[in-house]
Amino acid sequence: MATDIRNFAHSVEAAAVMELLPTRPRLLALGEPTHGEDTPLDLRNKLFQELFEQEGYRTIAIESDCMMGLVVDDYVTSGQGTLDEVMERGFSHGFGASAANRELVRWMRAYNDGRPASERLRFAGFDGPLEITAAASPRQALTALHDYLAARVDAGLLPCTAETLDRLLGTDDRWTDTAVMMDPSRSVGRSAEAKELRLLADDLVALLNAQTPHLIAATSREDWDRACLYGRTATGLLRYHFWMADPSPARMTHLVGIRDQMMADNLLAVTERGPALAYAHNLHLQRQKSRMPMGDQVLEWWGAGAIVSARLGEKYAFLATALGTIRHHGVDTPPAETIEGLLYTLPEAHHIIGAPRLATALGDTRPTPRVSPYFGYFPLDPEHLAGSDGIVFVKDLPPS
Repeated sequence: MATDIRNFAHSVEAAAVMELLPTRPRLLALGEPTHGEDTPLDLRNKLFQELFEQEGYRTIAIESDCMMGLVVDDYVTSGQGTLDEVMERGFSHGFGASAANRELVRWMRAYNDGRPASERLRFAGFDGPLEITAAASPRQALTALHDYLAARVDAGLLPCTAETLDRLLGTDDRWTDTAVMMDPSRSVGRSAEAKELRLLADDLVALLNAQTPHLIAATSREDWDRACLYGRTATGLLRYHFWMADPSPARMTHLVGIRDQMMADNLLAVTERGPALAYAHNLHLQRQKSRMPMGDQVLEWWGAGAIVSARLGEKYAFLATALGTIRHHGVDTPPAETIEGLLYTLPEAHHIIGAPRLATALGDTRPTPRVSPYFGYFPLDPEHLAGSDGIVFVKDLPPS
């Protein structure tokens, strides 16, 4: 079998990726099976740079706070701020500390320097302002949306004043209390104020949509797009906080589902301005339902990739990344009967292989699912092989 797959394993290059696909996708997504490792990110940088230069992609969206991502986009497009400031304030989940992410931002800024706006590369975070332990206050997104509208439409059309929003929002620490994740009763998500805020947010988004022709003419499509992001984020956060207050067993399933719905909405918005590249965990980008153990539950939900794939069809492509070893986390040489074990027999440090062709080569052989001793690493699910367009395999990860 190893000899057979050598015939269709290729270097991780843009040309090899495009040969796997029937047409250039509107959104080309590359997943990773674990966070916090720079080797896959270095490989991502090389591949995405080639896709920018050879295939006309113009935006990269990564699994990071969509509001914070605006800081990065302002830097790479127009040089606002410094690289140090951007890495500190433009990424969530600690991703700003990554040397590979820093190099990506530096390269994008250098590429854009001196180019006209129509040729510049763009950056987007597509995650919500969410962490595993808490969610942000909706204040930033909600007030930014209100400010945008208040400056451009008749005051009589606004559903509320800025002072009303401020009163209903209260202090931000009410929203960001980390104890809420373990104790739903502490959440303000179902308070009278939060319920009123959800109605007002819905009315503000409706007004934004109703006034689209006037607003784009009065400002720009770029400013209107940002206002739409504020609206998506405000309504998504208020919905997330509502379910954080839910005491039922379905609470966590709702939360992970809402997060990925926010991701999907952001990715779809990014693709409206042109062909885009996305990078996130495999669980968020795969076409099949996502599954994740959490405590005594196994959560199942439709991830962003599944939602976007259903909407875009063949204009969505997904490459899963698989790993051989992460020895600093106790993940040793993969068993031969797993997909990772089969790919590990190839001599290259990393390569790309067509997932449908690999499935055909396997025939009736059913690989054994790999079991990881490290909770932060999710091996490939053999049942998902046919749902990927390709697999990027990285043989061994050194410590980042």
